[in-house]
Amino acid sequence: MMRGYGNAFAIFMMPVLLAQAIHVRRVTPRLPEPSGDRSGIFGSGRDLRLLIIGDSAASGVGAGCQRQALSGQLVYFLGGNFRVTWKLDAQTGRTIKDVVALLEAATPKKVDVLVASVGVNDVTRGTPVKNWISRHEKLIDIATSQLDCRHILLSSIPPMHLFPALPQPLRWYLGERARRLNFALEQHLAGRPACRVVSPGFPPEPAFMAADGFHPGPAAYSHWARHLEGIIREVTATSA
Repeated sequence: MMRGYGNAFAIFMMPVLLAQAIHVRRVTPRLPEPSGDRSGIFGSGRDLRLLIIGDSAASGVGAGCQRQALSGQLVYFLGGNFRVTWKLDAQTGRTIKDVVALLEAATPKKVDVLVASVGVNDVTRGTPVKNWISRHEKLIDIATSQLDCRHILLSSIPPMHLFPALPQPLRWYLGERARRLNFALEQHLAGRPACRVVSPGFPPEPAFMAADGFHPGPAAYSHWARHLEGIIREVTATSA
């Protein structure tokens, strides 16, 4: 009943939502992807092959350099227990469709853990739930069959209903779409131990956001990386 009400409200408010979306795109600062290494070997301990793929958040937009971004902090945290051979392949604007195409075209190379961050662009571009699920199935199939990946960690779409850069009711609308995609993926992957939807639970504090009010800042990347580190240590311990 509430979903039907929400859909009707969104249709009624569509001219306002479109106008707000155009305004946000025009006035929101375009932050660059940070400089720094996007592959390497770091740490000591058991070997761990790590691939990070995705969109602008995966690429570290909002951080000053890759060491402050998701990849740099995650590799640093993991380096205390693993010898991490890692690669970051991420770019601003990518959707789940783009990420699948990237994996399909890549030269197969074995990976122990794949971390994916994608979804915000699918929300803003209106990717249907059916396509969202089917493309994740394709991603999982490629990761397991071509990369021999044992652990696939899919970061949930962040809480867009809390993004400071978005005015109401656009913030509400995109937040609802994000929740719908997250819920659908969590339900679809329930009971599949090799795949996990990871929800870091970012604190709703301005200090965790970048200057554009749309991307994570270094504190959020650190929080996210710590969360992922704990999960990676857990799943690799049980499968060792």
